[in-house]
Amino acid sequence: MPLPALTTAYDLAPAAKTLEDHRILHAFYGPVPAGQRRTPMRELISTVLSHRTTHRDEELAYDRMLEAFGDWQGVVDAPTAELAHAIRTTRWPDTQAPRIQEILRRIKAEFGEYSLDALADWPMERGLAWLTGMPGIGLKTASLVLLFNFQKPVLPVDTHVHRVAQRLGLIGPKVSVEKAHEVLLAQLPPDAEVLLNFHKHNYWLGQHICFFSKPNCPACPLKGLCNYYLEHYGPATAADLAAVAPEWTGEKLH
Repeated sequence: MPLPALTTAYDLAPAAKTLEDHRILHAFYGPVPAGQRRTPMRELISTVLSHRTTHRDEELAYDRMLEAFGDWQGVVDAPTAELAHAIRTTRWPDTQAPRIQEILRRIKAEFGEYSLDALADWPMERGLAWLTGMPGIGLKTASLVLLFNFQKPVLPVDTHVHRVAQRLGLIGPKVSVEKAHEVLLAQLPPDAEVLLNFHKHNYWLGQHICFFSKPNCPACPLKGLCNYYLEHYGPATAADLAAVAPEWTGEKLH
């Protein structure tokens, strides 16, 4: 998909910049199809395991956990120390193990089985409140489950999305990750497909271009909007705007 014509627009209001970010990155990466990538239970527990952990180590911990204990009931019944050992590739296995067991107990108590499928019929606000009421589940994790699995109009904001949004000027420099969920959501249409694409595209940009240290600003398709680029490089020229990284597609990223 060809990129739209790029111009400089540093003075746009945050809400307008947010929509322009979506427009440009949607063309840059291509549309992300709706539909769950993992089952709701896997999405929830894997996201809990992923906190400050690489994707590879998160997957390894998840697989070892179910290999060791068979199913969710086995995980609940396992000695907590043995569960912690099974998920030892995560950052804090001794903390995550009892949390996972408590989360599973609450799911079984609420729904009578180890399934989150009933959340599809819950109002978004009820689902968010219930999920975030469990240990170790914040807005990001709850929003990922509700958006990816049930197409609810919520916006997950992780550290990558937060960093990109602050550098661009979509949110203020003192807006926290938690507060950014509300601020950015208000600047986008309440449409699950738009929100999914905004999340994934800005997540990929943070992973592959807008690094925490030494961001690759010259390769960024958003340099014409970005306050950080303006501060460090000055206004982008026509040649600067044309010099962007090769396009990626969702199939090549995770």
